[in-house]
Amino acid sequence: MPEKLDRCRGSCLILMFFPLRAAAQSKLSHYTDAIKDCEKAIAIDSKYSKAYGRMGLALTAMNKFEEAVTSYQKALDLDPENDSYKSNLKIAEQKLREVASPTGTGLSFDMASLINNPAFITMAASLMQNPQVQQLGQQFAQQIQQQNPELIEQLRNHIRSRSFSSSTEEHS
Repeated sequence: MPEKLDRCRGSCLILMFFPLRAAAQSKLSHYTDAIKDCEKAIAIDSKYSKAYGRMGLALTAMNKFEEAVTSYQKALDLDPENDSYKSNLKIAEQKLREVASPTGTGLSFDMASLINNPAFITMAASLMQNPQVQQLGQQFAQQIQQQNPELIEQLRNHIRSRSFSSSTEEHS
């Protein structure tokens, strides 16, 4: 009997190790490694809810919201009273809706393609010469800054890098 108990303790320790390491990996932004650890824990015990919950966190951090929702749902199936899983599931579902339809029209919007399009840049530069458009642009930028400051910073960096590359090309 003690031998069987020792094996169980060893298995339990191994099972707990992977989700703990997954949490550490996530803290270090090593989300792929965190997911691998969660998958190892699930391979040992497919009913270990914590592994699914931690996998959901890593998937959410990687913007893989559909997979995160699935992971959180499985965690909740196994541990239906866990408020953390419920909360994280709602967040992942909301982010999935936002990604699927950022404008509410069902159309996807690729900002990177837009800001890298020379025709768009030329049109925007032309429009910005109009004082009324400048005022509207400032109001719009303030609203975006409040709602998504990272996007504004990305746009500023992109404009700076385009301005820098244009000025170095002119001096060449």
